Amino acid sequence: MTEGDTEGATTEAGGSVTEERPTGPALAVFGHPDDAEISAGGTLARWVAEGRDVHLLVLTNGDRGASDPSWDRAELAATRRAETEAAASFLGLASTRILDIHDGELTNTPAVRVEIVREIRRIRPATVVTCDPTAWFFGNYFNHADHRTAGEAALDAVFPAAGNPLFFEELLRDESLEPWSVPEVWVGWTPEPNLHHDITGYIEKKVAALALHASQVADDQLGFFEKWLPSEAEEAGRKVGVQHAESFRVLRLG
Repeated sequence: MTEGDTEGATTEAGGSVTEERPTGPALAVFGHPDDAEISAGGTLARWVAEGRDVHLLVLTNGDRGASDPSWDRAELAATRRAETEAAASFLGLASTRILDIHDGELTNTPAVRVEIVREIRRIRPATVVTCDPTAWFFGNYFNHADHRTAGEAALDAVFPAAGNPLFFEELLRDESLEPWSVPEVWVGWTPEPNLHHDITGYIEKKVAALALHASQVADDQLGFFEKWLPSEAEEAGRKVGVQHAESFRVLRLG
């Protein structure tokens, strides 16, 4: 396949390959300010280039995202908000919102789900992107609880809450936000992908967006990501015959 032939190549269980080009608005829901770039930055950049309105909802403020005890947590949260907004602007995202929940304290509660449902009903996305709540282990690494919880809360918000008027009735009553049934969900950071999305031509933008989270890539961490992210994308790309890809478990709901 050439780059032009693959509008997102899906490897089905039987090994066949189909082509997908999703359209319409997209909403990315992640736990920390830099998660979207690491997990799906190439995909988000590609969708923007294709004319989609891409929105980002970050569920924690990242105020524990440092190992230096001299950081004031409120200052760190403000820094990470500015970094997130800079990266979102660089990627061309249509909107960015960060909840004021402390890093490491994300829980799947109605108070969190209503915020996700609010964004879903406001944006009416064709696609929601989040991370796999079942992914506990990746080799010798075990997944951050906020990552898993973000995926769990996002999926619970998508179904049944966003499409059912009897969930969070105040959104309809007080804000005129009509129910919205999300057609598809792309779950990243998953051990069970069924789609390797072609991001050839966008890996540099993915890495550059992550670099704008300067507080997170100090002490040569950027050098690590400059090697690891392209290598990971090349491995995924080989599975569908393209240079770079990002892997997802895609759930088509309607």
